[in-house]
Amino acid sequence: MRRTFALTYILMVVAQMLLTNYFHFSPLCMATILPMMVLCIPTKVETLWAMVIAFATGLAVDLFVEGALGLNALALVPVAFIRKGLIGMIFGTEPFEHKENISTRKYGFARVSFAIILVTLLFLAIYIVADCAGTRPAWFVGAKLGISLAVSYLMSAVLVNLLSYDDRR
Repeated sequence: MRRTFALTYILMVVAQMLLTNYFHFSPLCMATILPMMVLCIPTKVETLWAMVIAFATGLAVDLFVEGALGLNALALVPVAFIRKGLIGMIFGTEPFEHKENISTRKYGFARVSFAIILVTLLFLAIYIVADCAGTRPAWFVGAKLGISLAVSYLMSAVLVNLLSYDDRR
């Protein structure tokens, strides 16, 4: 059976919902794979449609997960907005010229990891600042950002190969 990107993406959104609902480790730790998922949207998808997909994904997670409505959508749309420029900066123009997906097999684990860290950092910075909104001290925001980035990166690095498949397989 051929695995499609859309089915895998939807299953990972459901996994994110379950993770957020049932595995709340600490107020200082927010585990997310959403930025990695948006980064791995196929390169043939234009920026506007990637932003629509990101908004719908964030809103779906917000609707079915306990929390403030719109926070995931607010933080995920900028990730989709910078996705094309970030891919061009890290991987060059080759993924867009050949309509290839980003894969660790082709581009290496180090470059894919760097891209994951950057999009996760952007997502978490927007999410945490909007969530705390002046109600938490700076040390809490910084600690939450650092711990959440480490946990989210580790999860994303493990799961990136599910979405970033190589067409040559």
